[in-house]
Amino acid sequence: MEYQILNTSTCLLVLLVFIPTGLGICPSSCKCSGNDRNVDCSGRNLTVLPQGLQDNLTYLNLSFNQFVDLDHQLTRFTNLRTLDISNNRLKNVPAHLPKSLWELYATNNNIKVLQKLDTAYQWNLRVLDVSRNMVERAVLINNTLSSLKFLNLSSNKLWTVPTNMPYNIETVDLSNNFLSQILPGTLVRLQHLTSLYLHNNKFSYIPDKAFDQLSQLQVITLYNNPWSCSDNQNIPYVLQWVQGTAARVLGAPCAEQPWASTAPAPALDASPILKGTKAGDREAPEPTKVTKTHKQFKAKAVPPLATQSHPALFPGTARPQLPQEAAATRTILVQAEGNASLAPATGSSTTPMTLSITSGMPTNYSKMPRSTSGTPRKEEATPSAPGPRVPSRASRWHTGLLCLALLHALA
Repeated sequence: MEYQILNTSTCLLVLLVFIPTGLGICPSSCKCSGNDRNVDCSGRNLTVLPQGLQDNLTYLNLSFNQFVDLDHQLTRFTNLRTLDISNNRLKNVPAHLPKSLWELYATNNNIKVLQKLDTAYQWNLRVLDVSRNMVERAVLINNTLSSLKFLNLSSNKLWTVPTNMPYNIETVDLSNNFLSQILPGTLVRLQHLTSLYLHNNKFSYIPDKAFDQLSQLQVITLYNNPWSCSDNQNIPYVLQWVQGTAARVLGAPCAEQPWASTAPAPALDASPILKGTKAGDREAPEPTKVTKTHKQFKAKAVPPLATQSHPALFPGTARPQLPQEAAATRTILVQAEGNASLAPATGSSTTPMTLSITSGMPTNYSKMPRSTSGTPRKEEATPSAPGPRVPSRASRWHTGLLCLALLHALA
């Protein structure tokens, strides 16, 4: 009797383990993988969810269908990590999405408003892409999107930069909108923002102090905006910020305008530079701080030992390729040919480089010693000495007299 009970219990246990897997049949209109937990139902002209979807899905692709409303239909997928509802006819982000989502893609729909309840309490959401819609207003609750790193609202109809963006966000794409203003305090607390895309909008100027708190910014795009270069009251802020920021600026405002007249142009070295002359054989002028704009160089004096560091640009999530030849503005201390940020070497003289560029190549330059902290171009080999020594005036006279005496003896 006990043996029969034991066999019955074992059979029941086996059924409890394997029956759920057997019932998780992949819908005929979808493709499944990973024990039917990764489901791809894209491009099937669906108007309702297919039957047979398991509740423990982790990936669900419903893109390129004919969905108009998915409210309250996805709540039961409590393990869902990635949801793609792009290229449908949705008029809003589906209500009551599972709180387990990491990535939400809702591009190319008919969404007009991003309500605060659409993304409220999505603690785990890291990527939110609502690009290529008709969004005119986006309302976010920053303290309920604590994990969000990437926000894409490009190609919509926004007029104002959204407020209350999450503090930990790293990449924000607001390109191809109708943005013309940034409200005070909008970008103040975005201390982790590294990439900001504002190209193809309607900005005529940037309000004072709008970008001052973006300490970690590495890339910003500003091209294709109708900048008011003649507005002496509002435009100077963004022009000065572009000169002083360490971020890579693509599309510097008013790059073709002579707005940099406040910084006097540096005087070129009148003495000819002889090929093969060592840097140590010439008197070294004071280092200059060179500001690079679109095919222009302006300079202003800084202390000899001032250096600036430039954090390396790291690509975040997949971004569209930006033009590499767009107008870029960076402030660099030129101490060696081809180096953008160098500290002066101990015990060696620093010879700066004064450039005047109108067509992309310097017309007058000083040959620089090889850098130890960058990757400059290969130059002619120079003898390795402990350090270049500038001869005194007396030693040069002494050498000249010896040469004259030798020439006189030979004559």
